[in-house]
Amino acid sequence: MKRVHFLATFVFLAFAASFAFAFDPSPLQDFCVAINDTKDGVFVNGKFCKDPKLATANDFFFSGLNIARDTSNPVGSVVTQANVAQIPGLNTLGISVVRIDYAPYGGLNPPHTHPRATEVITVLEGTLYVGFVTSNPDNRLITKVLKPGDVFVFPFGLIHFQFNVGKTKAAAMSALSSQNPGVITIANAVFGSTPPIRSDVLAKAFQVDKKIVDYLQKQLWYDNN
Repeated sequence: MKRVHFLATFVFLAFAASFAFAFDPSPLQDFCVAINDTKDGVFVNGKFCKDPKLATANDFFFSGLNIARDTSNPVGSVVTQANVAQIPGLNTLGISVVRIDYAPYGGLNPPHTHPRATEVITVLEGTLYVGFVTSNPDNRLITKVLKPGDVFVFPFGLIHFQFNVGKTKAAAMSALSSQNPGVITIANAVFGSTPPIRSDVLAKAFQVDKKIVDYLQKQLWYDNN
């Protein structure tokens, strides 16, 4: 009798698992142009999408990544995004791109992470010192100095950065494996959250005096995205 119960339970779990893992890893149609007004859309892949018959070339188009942006800000860099917010045709396609401009003599894209994407960066001009840190417990720093034409990969979710070590401006293009990769800039998130994280929590986490944390939390943390 126990064998019968065990077999029945096993069959049930196997049957349930087949539903749990039954999903479509790719879009169910050619494309799914995102829209805000649902009266003209259909629900596909968890998003409201424009009727494919109403899609136009502009739904898949963005212009301006050839233009260098103003880097006159506290970190000396600016990110120009081309994700699903700018190109609605990227919806469900799992990819986006950005251009990053860096000021001479130390323009920095500060340590940050993309919670939903791997990033592949290509240097267009200048010289960049780039790197990422592996996860606990090793926390190993992996770095490289890149020149025009060089490509480097920042693995999914890991903290990474780019720093202009040249005397001239620098620029790069990155492809990311999400239509909306997201970004968490470490300093901004830790010391500039709303409401603030308790200073005694951060003081203990960073093993520094509470006055240092208080000082850092009073700073204006710039977002270059």
